[in-house]
Amino acid sequence: MRKARSAAIAASVFCAALSAYSVADAATVLKFSHTDNPGGSRQAAAEVFAEKVKTYTDGRYEIRIFPAGQLANDPKAIEQLQLGGIDFTVTATGSYATHLPALNLTAMPFLVDTYEQGWDFYDNSPWLQARFDELPSKGFRVLSTWEAGFRSFTTTMPLTSPADAAGKKMRVFPNDMIRWTMEAIGFQTVVMPITDVYLAIQQGTVNGQENPVDTIRSLRFYEVAPNITLTRHVYSPLPLTVAEKTWQKFSDADKEAVRKAAMEAAAFSRNLVRQSVDSQLDEMKAAGATVTKPEIGPFRDAVAPVYDKARGVYGDAVDEVLAEAAEVRKKFPAN
Repeated sequence: MRKARSAAIAASVFCAALSAYSVADAATVLKFSHTDNPGGSRQAAAEVFAEKVKTYTDGRYEIRIFPAGQLANDPKAIEQLQLGGIDFTVTATGSYATHLPALNLTAMPFLVDTYEQGWDFYDNSPWLQARFDELPSKGFRVLSTWEAGFRSFTTTMPLTSPADAAGKKMRVFPNDMIRWTMEAIGFQTVVMPITDVYLAIQQGTVNGQENPVDTIRSLRFYEVAPNITLTRHVYSPLPLTVAEKTWQKFSDADKEAVRKAAMEAAAFSRNLVRQSVDSQLDEMKAAGATVTKPEIGPFRDAVAPVYDKARGVYGDAVDEVLAEAAEVRKKFPAN
């Protein structure tokens, strides 16, 4: 009798283990690529997203995260989205402009001044939402907008005004608006992937780069370009995108689950980045960096021709975006 009961218990345990193994084995693995280092905010938000997707889909999907450009740099990651080689990526809006040039307009200088203004613009701008609605036809779609912050400079020399940029080389990513802005300030521009920038500064190929504080700290650019100049010249959040091929494989319920996870990860990202800026600057200063807040007027004056240059390419859309941004600044006035 005892032997029979023991055998039944053993069989029950075995079946339960087999069932658990089958569920785990059935999970569909999805690849998430980004270029932030493991200690950065993108990685932290990606981990939140992955955990929530697993929870909200009852374990049917497992997201594996590949940080630090392990699978691709930002432009290549977007191409891989289109091909279905990866399933998710998160990068600056301007990186997607290669596939939808109008998105360059989100990188016009000094559009917004605060996080609240930037969040309202990205969440509610009719113009921007219409552009995002075009992206599925390009092979990927926006799920939510994560945070990186406002772009500022790290340079090998002090940058107190545009006059200090003359003759200096600034790394840029492949985005016309950023390039025009840097050239208007006075830099010579050099296009290269972000994964190559640290070594390029170290070797003297370029004199600096511009990125949000969170990225500067995560990728340790302050080690080789220790002059951090807080111009905050472009608001640069990070749309999270999914491959359209992947999206169309989801059931309606799973689409809702993934979108919910994306929005909750976005809220986490926004809070984390906004609350971390001061401590990140303190950390970099303690490591030897010099942090300055220059007089912004000369920089604003220097980039004024960029708007006319944009009008020559994008026409009336420039003034539509500028008008929406102006309304947002009125709605959420800076302190």
